[in-house]
Amino acid sequence: MERRRIDVPPPTVPGFRPVPFTGVIYVMAEATKRGYAYGHPDWCNLGQGQPETGPLHGAPDRLCEVAITPADQEYAPVQGIPELRAAVAELYNQLYRQGKPAQYTADNVCICGGGRMSLTRTVAALGEINLGHFLPDYTAYEELLDIFRLFTAIPILLEGTDGYRFDVGRLEREITGRGLSALLLSNPANPTGRTIRGLELAGWVEAARRLDCTLLLDEFYSHYAWNATPDEEGLVSAARFVEDVDADPVVILDGLTKNWRYPGWRTTWVVGPRSVIDAVTSSGSFLDGGGSRPLQRAAIPLLDAGHVRRETAAIREAFLRKRRILVDGLRQAGMRLDLEPEGTFYVWADLSGLPAPLRDGMDFFRAAIEEKVICVPGEFFDINPGKRRSGRPSRFRSYARFSFGPDEAAVTEGVRRLVEMVRRAR
Repeated sequence: MERRRIDVPPPTVPGFRPVPFTGVIYVMAEATKRGYAYGHPDWCNLGQGQPETGPLHGAPDRLCEVAITPADQEYAPVQGIPELRAAVAELYNQLYRQGKPAQYTADNVCICGGGRMSLTRTVAALGEINLGHFLPDYTAYEELLDIFRLFTAIPILLEGTDGYRFDVGRLEREITGRGLSALLLSNPANPTGRTIRGLELAGWVEAARRLDCTLLLDEFYSHYAWNATPDEEGLVSAARFVEDVDADPVVILDGLTKNWRYPGWRTTWVVGPRSVIDAVTSSGSFLDGGGSRPLQRAAIPLLDAGHVRRETAAIREAFLRKRRILVDGLRQAGMRLDLEPEGTFYVWADLSGLPAPLRDGMDFFRAAIEEKVICVPGEFFDINPGKRRSGRPSRFRSYARFSFGPDEAAVTEGVRRLVEMVRRAR
């Protein structure tokens, strides 16, 4: 049996274990060894999960300066400053809960220092349960699923042949048949772009409520919902279908990273029932101690609903163009798509129809990086700790994930280089 995942060498002093890189960190480290640097004009970074961070046509002005007051030199509360928590709650009420009797408040919000910290705090608060998760999904989940030993991670395989869909009937069977108390997933999904919305998402929330199974929803791409209706304004969130904000088993993770295009701010949040927020805050008290006070304060105006709507509309205009460029280019190169992305800024591509040297995701990555184009091999999204320990090859080894997060010129040039690379290999 072949081991393919890339681990760092074990530490040379006693007591430490080798810790694997996540897929994006690995590919960026390999690119850096070959001369990549952020903004380098010779490179096309179609690997990193980062949206372009500069101005977009029609978007609000970018915030480039943060004033720091004497009070900002102090620690922020572990749960986050009250003003930002209230602004997050009000944003969800404005976007998704107008006219509903139950409204989110600051007590339903915990502020964290980045997406991974939101995930880590949340997962650290789980008890001795069966936690379901899907394959493929976000690479950073894998180590989280392995390092906290109170819960048992139960992988659920999605099939490309049906577009990675998972209907409510199958959801109910998995919850009852495997005794799941919680389910972790990204929606829109990284890397496949599959997006659960509308009546389908309402059915998921209703099933979770009825079957007492908590949905842990990573909604970091919820403003990149390409299949959203005009009434949804390009936005998707389970918050729209929650009935009781303090009782329904729905926990939402989001932040400024993707949807506001401020990844460097490391300002994110968890939204859910008060009892969950109390637990997530408690886990933060020993994991990280709280986030940045000045950045939390500076983030408050960004949570205005009008600001969010203008930013989302600008993202939709710019990113749909880039989506078309990347989808068409990868198909021109000979790749097959199980699903055109319904959300996110990724394309999940099947390489099995390419010439033999490029049919394997890791081999394709190594060839592309010589062209100064970065992508992420599909096997990194096989977030199954049991599979990794077994040494079995990944069923996603003939896939790769490509990002249309960079600016349009970088996406266009990256596609041109990949098409030419495949042509030379034929």
